[in-house]
Amino acid sequence: MTSLDVLKQYWGYTHFRSPQDEIIQSVLSKRDVLAILPTGGGKSICFQIPTLLQEGICLVITPLIALMQDQVKQLKQRGIAAVAVHAGMHHREIDITLDNCAYGKEKFLYLSPERLQTDLFKERVKKMNVCLIAVDEAHCISQWGYDFRPPYLQIATLRESKPDVPFIALTASATKQVKEDIATQLHLHNPVYFQKSFARENLSLVVRKTETKEKKLLEILRKVPGSAIVYVRSRKSTASLATFLTKHGIPTAFYHAGLSHSDRMKQQEEWISNKSRVMVATNAFGMGINKADVRVVVHLDLPENLESYYQEAGRAGRDGRRSYAAIIFHEVDVLSLRNKVQQSQPELKVLKTIYQGLANHFQLAEGGSQGESYDFDLDAFCKKFNLKSTVVYPALKKLEEFGLLEFNESFYRPSLLHFSFDHKKLYEFQVAHARFDLLIKALLRLYGGELYSDFTTISESQVALMLKQPVATVKLELEQLHNLQVIVYEPLNETPKITFVLPRQDASRLPIDKAEFDRRRKLHLAKMERMITYVEQSHACRMQVIQEYFDETTYAPCGRCDVCIEGRKTENKALFTDYEQQVLYLLGQKPMTVDELESAVDPKEKDLFIEVVRDMVDSARIAYDEFWVLHKQNN
Repeated sequence: MTSLDVLKQYWGYTHFRSPQDEIIQSVLSKRDVLAILPTGGGKSICFQIPTLLQEGICLVITPLIALMQDQVKQLKQRGIAAVAVHAGMHHREIDITLDNCAYGKEKFLYLSPERLQTDLFKERVKKMNVCLIAVDEAHCISQWGYDFRPPYLQIATLRESKPDVPFIALTASATKQVKEDIATQLHLHNPVYFQKSFARENLSLVVRKTETKEKKLLEILRKVPGSAIVYVRSRKSTASLATFLTKHGIPTAFYHAGLSHSDRMKQQEEWISNKSRVMVATNAFGMGINKADVRVVVHLDLPENLESYYQEAGRAGRDGRRSYAAIIFHEVDVLSLRNKVQQSQPELKVLKTIYQGLANHFQLAEGGSQGESYDFDLDAFCKKFNLKSTVVYPALKKLEEFGLLEFNESFYRPSLLHFSFDHKKLYEFQVAHARFDLLIKALLRLYGGELYSDFTTISESQVALMLKQPVATVKLELEQLHNLQVIVYEPLNETPKITFVLPRQDASRLPIDKAEFDRRRKLHLAKMERMITYVEQSHACRMQVIQEYFDETTYAPCGRCDVCIEGRKTENKALFTDYEQQVLYLLGQKPMTVDELESAVDPKEKDLFIEVVRDMVDSARIAYDEFWVLHKQNN
């Protein structure tokens, strides 16, 4: 099979996006690759397809549990064998999963960088026929990046056990300094570099300064038809803003890491299926979401840096059609952002206090608990130690940034089950313990022989339905079988988790270099100031500002952002007036959609024409009806 054959068979696409095919061919030629592709650029295909064309397994290293779970789910739906190993899994489950990878049952093993240093993984990886090592979110390896993760620095140790296996490093955004750092830290050998322009030709970047942000948001959503994402900072704001928009006739869902898994999935599904037009969310939303027809992404609070803004804004217009990314801000938001970023950079003494609190809370002995995960209730912890969540939360994220622990706010793992006995021994157990016979038979009917070889996702309610028993009875009997060591049963868990990446340290001597701590603090503050400059300036093309930030040389303004359009309005007053007159004449004949108007006018300056329409809606000379058809207003 060719790479295009695989693309058609598993993904249903008939052609690659540039430069996917070139990247795949480089990987198949056993070259190390560093690929920087914008959000929605199809990074995963670049390591998934070459793996399917080769013997062996691909190790995929990624920092986000939700993202690895999502990708494993998508691969399985395509009939491709894939598994993940991450914090929060039972030791026996990890053991069996790695065994299956060693003996050729799996094609993809997703794991967090912390897992690479465990003795269990180090032993098993020696037995694995690894054909490729993919490092996703590769900017996390760079101390100049915006999301540095110290465990990423250990990835290069895989070279010792797998010296001939090529690496592919992928990220959506990286400056020149970060790119150089990635290549150095991963020990890439004469890598092939691929980078698409950071310019998005179908995306208009807009900044609106206003006294009434909600009113301006309504205007934007009423002017731009189609699916939308609205990013806000606080969880509370997601629900209140969703209620506000729904009351104004715009069906809206909301999403944040504090919702239960079922609520998150319900809200997400309503938005993906267009039952809800708008998703109001914190930045916990978006990773792995495959929705190509998002027409507008709005930030109602200022992002912390241009990297995360570019990634979130890039979720608009993945289908290549005209789309918008807007920031709506008030002067007070600049002060609010500075305060937030200052809060997110706590002093070293605060980290020591919180770390000691965690050690006391979980009753951990010094030197132990490496790799162990614990359920964590932030509110209960704050109450127990008389601390504010606004102090504890940033400290946890900073301890994570320095590689001491991992904090997963929205951890979710469905119920899992695995038979400890083989067929013969299990049959003997059924004969000797007849009261468990029906339950064991039901499990085998529902989930089959996979239960012997692998951990399998089960639904207690589905088993209860088959047995015509209460769910509580089924759970109790499963726990009894677990205690009898017949099965390994892991009930559903969606509690936030703290995982100790390093053994429990002496809090007074945390392994954090003070000079590096101060440097990173200054880096975060400097990135924040670049973000503020982006929104406050009104003279430079916004796409060019972003391209220059990522060290991409460009001399051509985008012509689509608010700054470019404002300049063209000034330069082309006669053309602007001509478009206005044509719009009024055509709508005087009959109501029309924007697309019908554009087709009738056939403007040479399409972006200027769209701005004319927007301007005329603003001034109430024309208006949309509920079907997104424009009407001339009789003022």
